[in-house]
Amino acid sequence: MTARVLLSWSSGKDSAWALHRLRQQSNVEVVGLLTTFNQAAERVAMHAVRQVLVEAQAAAAGVPLWPVALPFPCNNEQYADIMRGVVATAQAAGITHMAFGDLFLEDIRAYRETMLADTGITPLFPLWGAPADTPGLAREMLAGGLRAVLTCVDPAQLPAAFAGRAYDEALLKALPAGVDPCGENGEFHTFCHAGPMFAHDLPIAVGASLNRDGFCFTDVMPA
Repeated sequence: MTARVLLSWSSGKDSAWALHRLRQQSNVEVVGLLTTFNQAAERVAMHAVRQVLVEAQAAAAGVPLWPVALPFPCNNEQYADIMRGVVATAQAAGITHMAFGDLFLEDIRAYRETMLADTGITPLFPLWGAPADTPGLAREMLAGGLRAVLTCVDPAQLPAAFAGRAYDEALLKALPAGVDPCGENGEFHTFCHAGPMFAHDLPIAVGASLNRDGFCFTDVMPA
């Protein structure tokens, strides 16, 4: 039986590569990309990517976008209530699995599994591995044609000057020791604009950077 999968879509490289991995499996059909947006800013939380760009990603991937508006601010209880509603909608739509681009953080995986427990929807983690696997994963993505830009940097873990840089071999070589090459510890977040998961590249322009709430964000716009 074919698995009908709803993929958690952050707009970044990991969720994009998860889509690519899922599509390598003949018994999997990705039927939706689930993205939560800050309702006030119309941007992806933490990644700060404009909603119009996520819509362009979904169109290029040929998969319907499932946008979920989150109030700002949004506490954990509100978020959990909203996501329970999303899961109920997914159940009604015949979704059998939800997939996530998580790499190795056990607490986040446990949260996903708890969220879906007793729902009839099975969690999938197509990129899951160990911290030692992420250098190879980063090289696999780049060799496969994935292209992305850093839209958010945590200056407590990575110099703010990395915001706005292309995610490429030069960046990987420049990362300080201790920084995960996929940014899995929250060092940085990305926007993916090209790769084998898309029918065409997304033309973008990298704009200005600003510091807000302890992070450095770089604006990315449609070109």
